[in-house]
Amino acid sequence: MTLFRPCIDLHQGKVKQIVGGSLNDAGAETNFVSQHSASYYADLYRQHKLAGGHIISLGPNNRQQALQALTTFANGLQYGGGVTPENAHLFLEAGASHVIVTSYLFEHGKFSWPRLQEIKAAVGADRLVLDLSCRKTPEGWMIATDRWQTITDTAINQQTIAKLEEHCAEFLVHAADVEGLQAGIDQDLVSILGDICTLPCTYAGGATSIADLQRVDSLSKGRVDLTIGSALDIFGGSGVTFEACLDWNHQR
Repeated sequence: MTLFRPCIDLHQGKVKQIVGGSLNDAGAETNFVSQHSASYYADLYRQHKLAGGHIISLGPNNRQQALQALTTFANGLQYGGGVTPENAHLFLEAGASHVIVTSYLFEHGKFSWPRLQEIKAAVGADRLVLDLSCRKTPEGWMIATDRWQTITDTAINQQTIAKLEEHCAEFLVHAADVEGLQAGIDQDLVSILGDICTLPCTYAGGATSIADLQRVDSLSKGRVDLTIGSALDIFGGSGVTFEACLDWNHQR
């Protein structure tokens, strides 16, 4: 069954909710900037036993916040953002249950199987999450790297997923075109993920209300979990309360 999975997005050392497609070197269109630290949210999730969420570092100047949050909820949160075979151990030793990688796996827009083997050798497939965040093109949903600005030639389809599932523990998929817009989830993408993923998979992007949890559950046949960001009250949103998400999980 579909579960609510929490998140902590870090940008320029602050917990924020941004419009995903706007992120670039100059900054990002921001929906919310928290007065609380990443550790505050990590402790909130720990108190409510909400394991399996993720911390995503969007650009530089976030490492201290990320490491403190990982320590606060040891083995309860995944970490992504600039992860390489050389630094992955820092996040795992700080308390990350898994590390999340995307951009490292690509060279000049091309998927690198040697790089996947390197990161898998460094952390083990059982602690590796592949972030397949994507943008929709005429050719389908293509994985996007470099803060979702570079669209690669690797499509999210059954062939790609089947190959990647041999090398990781689960998938995280941000629909970058709708991320942060609170204009509805990408229903077609959720349906496809439910059809082709046999490993755990979390979708993020566009959720507006508690009804989206039911929608994802139905579209994916309960095989895909949902992250809610900008619409959530703890991130300044008015579409759905944190308590309602907790209630949903408790009923599963």
